[in-house]
Amino acid sequence: MNIDTQTFQVGEGDEVDLGLWTTNIKPICKSKKAYHKLLKDHVDALSDQQRLLYASNSHALLVVFQAMDTAGKDGAIRHVMSGINPQGCQVFSFQHPSANELQHDFLWRTTRDLPERGRIGIFNRSYYEEVLIVRVHSELLQSERLPDPAANETVWHGRFRSIVDMERHLRANGTRIVKVFLHVSKEEQRQRLLARIDKPDKNWKFSKADITERGYWDAYMQAYGHALSATSTEDAPWFIVPADDKHNARLIVSQIVLEALEGMEMSYPVVSAARTRELKAIRKQLAK
Repeated sequence: MNIDTQTFQVGEGDEVDLGLWTTNIKPICKSKKAYHKLLKDHVDALSDQQRLLYASNSHALLVVFQAMDTAGKDGAIRHVMSGINPQGCQVFSFQHPSANELQHDFLWRTTRDLPERGRIGIFNRSYYEEVLIVRVHSELLQSERLPDPAANETVWHGRFRSIVDMERHLRANGTRIVKVFLHVSKEEQRQRLLARIDKPDKNWKFSKADITERGYWDAYMQAYGHALSATSTEDAPWFIVPADDKHNARLIVSQIVLEALEGMEMSYPVVSAARTRELKAIRKQLAK
């Protein structure tokens, strides 16, 4: 089954109003069995592409996940990347910056964890937090010791420009970037928060901070809209993935990542004639 991922892609220059983007679509698969079969097909294909990525050693893939709390980032990463060799993939989760990180520019802490050639890097939250949570809670700028933190609009435009320039630089040097915003509705978030309270095996997931941030929902939707509008480019597009249905979201995400890898048009290294002769000679010795 082919999923039209272009439906979810933000075009360069598009103005994003998240109120106009759906958080739910009809089920891609008609049954759980069909869902598991399609997801497995995607995971198997991703595993093949990851081996090719590792062998060719000329490209890297960075997948950025952003979302409101409970949108399913962890689950999407766990299910979609379940078939990937751990040696070729690393996941980084970025929370509140440390005192040391605050001594540097806002891109420094994530730049250290960019994937090397031949590998996949996954950012569970990312440098985009600096134009999202910091924009919603602008008092956080005071701790970053900017020359003029009061000039908020100048700060955001400057950060958007820095992000676009950095992502363009990465693409020019072999790193493909895919950015996924898991778009969950406020009502679905409420239901998932209730589940974290009502189900003992999910109690550990619940945090009072989630309730606090929920109170800033409209401000976050506005901040996300600005960020997605300003930073979705041909070099590093944003995909707004409906996330009220977790099965749908995982299938869409896996298709997006698979298409990004296939688009690199990689091939296994070609063995030289001399190396081929050497291998044949060694095989003769082993065959005795």
